[in-house]
Amino acid sequence: QVQLVESGGGLVQLGGSLRLSCAASGSIFSIATMNWYRQAPGKERDLVASITNSGTANYADSVKGRFSISRDNPKNTVYLQMDSLKPEDTAVYYCNARFYNGVRYVELWGQGTLVTVSS
Repeated sequence: QVQLVESGGGLVQLGGSLRLSCAASGSIFSIATMNWYRQAPGKERDLVASITNSGTANYADSVKGRFSISRDNPKNTVYLQMDSLKPEDTAVYYCNARFYNGVRYVELWGQGTLVTVSS
């Protein structure tokens, strides 16, 4: 059973930085596109950043230039470096893995980690 475990959330002041980590167990990491989503209270879950297994990254417009996604395939870990944080970045951040298992696309989710940015 593949699991995703996030860490690194917490409370930070306006303009501060945090780095989120997501460690994947199992053998799917190297073939998966890894994504970070976030969900603020009362809002939908939105895609923040994604990185393909070859390292191509994409970002939501709201975080471009402030967030950076990276992956370490030997360590089965994806990171989200968040700089210049704003109160509107406050949300639960979820790690997501999407991969093709030979039959269909499969999506896995972590449990989420809370990021709170105070002003």
